Amino acid sequence: MSDLPAALRGLLDSRATISSSVPDAVRRSADGSVKLRLALSDGGMVEAMALSNGRDRRTACLSTQVGCPMGCAFCRTGLMGFRRNLEAHEIVEQFLHLGREAGPIANVVFMGMGEPLLNLDRVRRAVEILHHRDGAGLGLRKLTLSTSGVGSGILELAEKGPAIRLAVSLVSADPAMRASLMPVCRSTPLPALKEALVRYQELTGDRITLEIVLLEGKTDRPEDAEALLRFLPPLSAMVNLIPWNPTPDLPFREPAAERVRLFRARLEEAGVAVAQRFRRGRDLDGACGQLAVLGRDGGS
Repeated sequence: MSDLPAALRGLLDSRATISSSVPDAVRRSADGSVKLRLALSDGGMVEAMALSNGRDRRTACLSTQVGCPMGCAFCRTGLMGFRRNLEAHEIVEQFLHLGREAGPIANVVFMGMGEPLLNLDRVRRAVEILHHRDGAGLGLRKLTLSTSGVGSGILELAEKGPAIRLAVSLVSADPAMRASLMPVCRSTPLPALKEALVRYQELTGDRITLEIVLLEGKTDRPEDAEALLRFLPPLSAMVNLIPWNPTPDLPFREPAAERVRLFRARLEEAGVAVAQRFRRGRDLDGACGQLAVLGRDGGS
């Protein structure tokens, strides 16, 4: 800023920073996606993704915590353990860094490292900045929060906002199987989650996205599809099928394409709205469930 006096520029340089985080590594996928590893001011690290749809339209997948306390068995982020919540400016900085590296961002999903509903105040502030006309100017319906199923947080989101889209990582509608895979069931068992989702829709009128991670032999069986069909009423929901993305650190298998097809066909036969997640950024270990910074200062 050469229009400022040199003494003032020196003072600003000594006391202020433009960004508290800096890109530590940038990787680019053949599909146009970009993965960033960001070094934080305290030495911690997080990862964030800009996912390309192949048509010059990008979605930013932002992290809300360093690591994650939820410990979902199929998610690599859980191997980091939990270090701390990200501040609102650290969440927004991910968006800005991704925009510089990948190009303009059309949508945001709080679906990276961490459980957004356990850092809701800071996520709420980040949403305010991203939505503001002097910020990123994104419409609220362009932002989605994905949770592992924290019932109290879902109710708080419904009652106090922000009015962004909600996605829930249901994974399995079988109570025993879900409990074996997702420790969140200790505080929010499946019936309590269902109650929270029904109440959420009563208060907001919004359709919910239910994310089903398909693990071979565990959540992709015909009986799993039937359990999901029993779980859905009276919810208004879109089901998003996510075939598990392999990682060498975890003992699961990716389902065969035919098993995924049969699962989807059963839901569609019953009139359920179904989408299947495109695996953007998978060659970067940046697809759903693959984000993690293991070793160094990022985690264990």
